[in-house]
Amino acid sequence: MKEIPQSPVLILGYGREGQSVHNYLNLHHPKISLGIADQQDVSSVVNTNVNLHSGKEYLQSVFDYNVIIRSPGIPTNLPELQRARNQGKWVTSATNIFFSECPGVVIGVTGTKGKSTTTSLIAEIVRKKNEDVRLVGNIGLPALDYLDGADENTIFVMELSSHQLEDCHYSPHIAVVLDIVPEHLDYYKNFAQYAKAKGRIIANQTGDDIVIFNPNHPEVVKLVEQTQSQKMSFSSTSGPNFFCWIENGIVYTKGKAGKKEEILSTKSIPLLGKGNIENSLAAITAGLVLNVPIDKIQRAIYEFKPLEHRLEFVGEFRGIKFYNDSLATIPEAAIHALEALGPDVSTLIAGGYDRGLNYSSLGKIIVRSSVQNLVLFPDTGSKIADAVKTANPNSQINIIPVTRMKEAVNLAYELTAPGKICVMSPAAASFNLFKDYAERGRAFKECIQKLSISIVL
Repeated sequence: MKEIPQSPVLILGYGREGQSVHNYLNLHHPKISLGIADQQDVSSVVNTNVNLHSGKEYLQSVFDYNVIIRSPGIPTNLPELQRARNQGKWVTSATNIFFSECPGVVIGVTGTKGKSTTTSLIAEIVRKKNEDVRLVGNIGLPALDYLDGADENTIFVMELSSHQLEDCHYSPHIAVVLDIVPEHLDYYKNFAQYAKAKGRIIANQTGDDIVIFNPNHPEVVKLVEQTQSQKMSFSSTSGPNFFCWIENGIVYTKGKAGKKEEILSTKSIPLLGKGNIENSLAAITAGLVLNVPIDKIQRAIYEFKPLEHRLEFVGEFRGIKFYNDSLATIPEAAIHALEALGPDVSTLIAGGYDRGLNYSSLGKIIVRSSVQNLVLFPDTGSKIADAVKTANPNSQINIIPVTRMKEAVNLAYELTAPGKICVMSPAAASFNLFKDYAERGRAFKECIQKLSISIVL
């Protein structure tokens, strides 16, 4: 096994991917001597006899193993890992193991936002032509869990986060690189380091591989220019060098012999906002690269259902339309939500865990929007409020700080007029108040429905 040249082997971090690695090794390489290290006591979830290392000193266990399999939540630059490498230990990851063992074609997708939607849409498009298509990765489906039974005809569509990519020494056959903007600045020293981690998706591509990207994003272009792979570009504007583009509301591609071919109307794409149009263009380009017929691409897009927590329409209650955009964890995503939903947005629920992002652009958009009520969670709620006041010191927007979801939704019912929209698009991570964005989104939806019932009664 290429990524595990010798034993003993330590699984560092026992979350979803760590458990996936454990299951894979138990099934396929049962003779490997294993250890598991996690700050939390994981003895209750480990069902085999392995050496366990937990507590404050769990990282010291890395020096007792020849191979260390790092989970995505474990920073690559920990001093203990640096020392382990200097001692000749081999540090790898579930992502590296997957690539080294995968017999099929891999389509990898990364970027700051839109990864899950693009990955899912690519999978639906490719399934219209290929029988064995497997959706895996950061979307919540550990890739190693889906290797069994795969062969050279299997197509894996894989969402890849910066944490999965930063020490990856493989690249997918087809890489889709969406826009890269600042995020995770509580983890990375600066934006350049974060962008570099994203760029690992194409760092090992060759002339036989393909990168799909939008050349209107400067940070992406800087990364793409460094690779030898074949470059397939898409854009929401027309131009002579794009492989896939939009012209007068119609998506086109360069067909055989460079002849212009119509794909579909942008009005038929069942996803809201300019960002999702770009996600759709990226997915269409991937489908065309894999020779999926245009009629099958059309059908996949027409049938595609928006994903949960991504501008998800929750329903209309008391005449108010509610949207759950809990995955909007950066200012750009909240801006996208406001632009996508348009002038009917009256109430915006935002704020959350502070990752050191700048909210000045969001503040400017909010004061120019139709938002009348700004309901804000800590810790970034105060930053968003300051950004609004800086953008317009005379703004009449009603700014209300809250600490509980029930309180936020109650205010939305009270302040949003019938016929208007309330959207939760936090522009921040969730970790100060919720386990993750999904728990936050579910809490929002549950409060909407419970309060609606109580109001009716």
